[in-house]
Amino acid sequence: MAFEFKFPDIGEGLTEGEIVRWLVKEGDEIKEGQPLVEVETDKALAEIPSPRTGVILKIMAKEKEIVKVGQVIVTIGEKGEAVAAPPPPPRPKSVGVVGELEEAPEEVPGPARVAGGKAEPAKPSLVSEHALATPAVRALARELGVDINKVQGTGPEGRVLEKDVRQAAEAKAKPPEAKPAEEVKGAKKVKKYDLYGYVDRIPLRGVRRSIAKAMVKSKYTAPHVSAMDEADVTELWQIREKEKKVAESKGIKLTILPFVIKAVIAGLTEHPYLNATLDDDSEEIILKKYFNIGLATDTPEGLMVPVVKNAKDKSIFELAQELAQLAEKARSRTIDLADLKGGTFTITNYGAVRGIYGTPIINYPEVAILGVGRIQDMPVVREGKVVVRKILPLSLSFDHRVVDGAEAARFLNTVITRLEDPDLILLET
Repeated sequence: MAFEFKFPDIGEGLTEGEIVRWLVKEGDEIKEGQPLVEVETDKALAEIPSPRTGVILKIMAKEKEIVKVGQVIVTIGEKGEAVAAPPPPPRPKSVGVVGELEEAPEEVPGPARVAGGKAEPAKPSLVSEHALATPAVRALARELGVDINKVQGTGPEGRVLEKDVRQAAEAKAKPPEAKPAEEVKGAKKVKKYDLYGYVDRIPLRGVRRSIAKAMVKSKYTAPHVSAMDEADVTELWQIREKEKKVAESKGIKLTILPFVIKAVIAGLTEHPYLNATLDDDSEEIILKKYFNIGLATDTPEGLMVPVVKNAKDKSIFELAQELAQLAEKARSRTIDLADLKGGTFTITNYGAVRGIYGTPIINYPEVAILGVGRIQDMPVVREGKVVVRKILPLSLSFDHRVVDGAEAARFLNTVITRLEDPDLILLET
């Protein structure tokens, strides 16, 4: 008997996915566990395996189609088995004494006419062959070259008035408007340019669609507030430069980010309300006692946020190595869905593309996100003298339902203290 395979929930909170590519075709013999289809779900690509051995009888979802969890995507059966045809839709019927009769289309009666002194309903008519109009209006129509029988009258009982004739004449005199170039895509016409010029229409799909939904949910759920400050990372920069060669000998690219993660964890430890989520249903703030740090990563497909699990227990070198591995997997679209889940706090490093300050959107349901800008050589006053130091801009966005401005400022102070005195980071590692 044919088996209808429904799109499964392959990730936490998954409700839908996009069919990227079918790896089989109708009539193919398959084995249990064999990859059937490549699906994009929640920023990750995943292969869905076959739940059983058999033959592909019918593929029910097209490539680029978005399917819901629980929707049938393919029918699997035995060789030679046919897919049962769906029942035809019911047709409107009336029941009479001799059986069932199909209902005739509804007719719209025309104006009533008088016969033998009694009003009788006129026969249904779609087009009036003789327009109701006065001799003067008919003469005007002839003068303006308007076929009065094709004019829609606005007077009583559909009578054609002088204004109706003049409007018809004006419409006739207007040159036809240039229609935008169109292409037919299925039954839908897609305009190729607007009033000002040609345009391209890019379907909102894949990672970009996931980002759009997540950003809207975050922005319209959590009241965003941003706080900004700076850290003097001159000493930290010197330590990083000193240890770069040691890291390279181990095949590790050492950046500032592992140190930022350690400083953030110190801040979250002292200010746990930034390492939390808000449960709206139970009206509870859930403080997380573990530290899973997400790193927003720029990829050709859009922004992804791989998560470093249990970051507090990892050394600077271990963090650097894992960050590089996760970033590479995200850019090559080989990252596991589990590596994009479970974050408690997110860092976005737009300094890598020369950004300085920003107002990042919280990675909901987290309650805060730290934006890291570009390190710059800046003149600052130290002990009454102007000196050049390396300054790191920081931007913190937080959910004002959970975190107050003073607490956010204290968190930033803790982070800055660690970044400006890196010995504290090394002692806590």
